[in-house]
Amino acid sequence: MPQVFYRKYRPQRFSEFVGQEHVVKTLTNAISMGMISHAYLFSGPKGTGKTTLARIFAKALNCQNRKKGEFEPCCQCTSCAEIQQGKSMDLIEIDAASHRGIDEIRELREAVKFSPAKSKYKIYIIDEAHQITKDAANALLKTLEEPPAHAIFILVTTEPLKMIPTILSRCQKFQFKKLQVDQILEKLKQIVEKEEIEIESKALKLIALSSDGSLRDAETLLEKIVTVFGKKGIDAEKVKEILGTIDIKIVSEFSEFLIQKDLKNAISLLNKFVEEGIDLEEFLKSLIYYWHLCLTAKIFGNEKNPYFEEISKEEAERLENQSKKIPEKTIREILNILLETRNKMRFSPIPQLPLELASVEIVEILKKI
Repeated sequence: MPQVFYRKYRPQRFSEFVGQEHVVKTLTNAISMGMISHAYLFSGPKGTGKTTLARIFAKALNCQNRKKGEFEPCCQCTSCAEIQQGKSMDLIEIDAASHRGIDEIRELREAVKFSPAKSKYKIYIIDEAHQITKDAANALLKTLEEPPAHAIFILVTTEPLKMIPTILSRCQKFQFKKLQVDQILEKLKQIVEKEEIEIESKALKLIALSSDGSLRDAETLLEKIVTVFGKKGIDAEKVKEILGTIDIKIVSEFSEFLIQKDLKNAISLLNKFVEEGIDLEEFLKSLIYYWHLCLTAKIFGNEKNPYFEEISKEEAERLENQSKKIPEKTIREILNILLETRNKMRFSPIPQLPLELASVEIVEILKKI
């Protein structure tokens, strides 16, 4: 059965891992020097490689061919092969979302006492660790305070603030960051080449931009697009069709109404979007992106703006003209209003209401210029 892209191209060595250089360097140094902790916390946004790096780390620690002073797993020995195939008895992965209770943690506490079946370490990767109940977390804490010499725990979470402080204090903490567009783009290019996919560079960049720093989301989206359109002749328009991307001309038109302080036409355009079934959350996302481009136009001035590479020359000229009419401080205020609106929209009984209120607030600010 064919593997999905994000599984098929999941890195197996530290050298293959994308991004998180600060985490990789610290972990590889620790392995080389033999300075291994008994508890680690990998936290950060989804799709940034937390669980993947935890597996590589586990593989390196139990690699049978790794020599003293080295850090890369060989990916050939029995231990490495079993981890890659998900068959290792000494790497136990637990999904805390479905195994979060006190009974499961008690079972873990009993099992951890036994020595590894084949390897040097018995390694536990606990995914979504913030979902463990309070009682279960307190039970786990006792094991983290006095762990057996052969046990290593790697707690993985997107929400470390939900975890009890005493557990956090027992862990060596690593904060994962969203990946940069160029990092995601480079990995997508490698996949495209290996899969012999014909896709425009602009289309590939759209995929990278839409992933919000998540490599897994970008790989999943690429696969979805290939499933729909095949491997030949994929252009930017086809990607936009899948993404439901809002045309920049619409965003520019709406922004122009705001700049002209024409609140009536701005609100009318929003109502038109509702009637046409346009996703207002997607529109707001595009609007934030557009005003971010306005801000970069102010910052870069007459220099070449790297943020303008994905828009046409005509769009860039119009955007620059609009930004010239507004002080940088005001653009920052508008961006803050739009970011707050994004949170409000999720809970609004009337979908367009937060955007309408934001439009009123923006026009009032622009009148003060």
